[in-house]
Amino acid sequence: MRIKNILATLLFVLPILMGVACNQDSPVPTNVDESSITENTDPMNDTLALKIGNTEFTAALIDNPTTKAFKAMLPLTTNMTELNGNEKYFHLSKNLPTNESNPGRINSGDLMLYGSNTFVLFYETFSTSYSYTKVGKINDPAGLAAALGSRNVTVTIELR
Repeated sequence: MRIKNILATLLFVLPILMGVACNQDSPVPTNVDESSITENTDPMNDTLALKIGNTEFTAALIDNPTTKAFKAMLPLTTNMTELNGNEKYFHLSKNLPTNESNPGRINSGDLMLYGSNTFVLFYETFSTSYSYTKVGKINDPAGLAAALGSRNVTVTIELR
């Protein structure tokens, strides 16, 4: 009889204990050091500053592995080569991760990676059949073509 009472009690209490143990609304353990928790509100809230002569442009960055690797290389000053009357480019010192796609249309101010190590700054809008990895976009490309000119140009790129 006593064994029956113990078994009945276990059969009654066990499901309750299991339910409490599986409750997803249980509080966070109190032994967590809250000073070690950092808030990650927007890891790509960075802005690029591109200095061309006395003119500065800012650009918003895309949140992707390519941009994160590119940011690790900054700041840099480089000679950008003119190509096709619509873009300037330079070769990076190392390959970056890529996620290429064909945008179909390039817009003035687009910042992209061609292949795995060619950084491209577009200053004209046009259709394309090439594939690129997006890096960012100049916030206000007005005056970009004039600042870049028709020849090779020195550009300083840094995080703002």
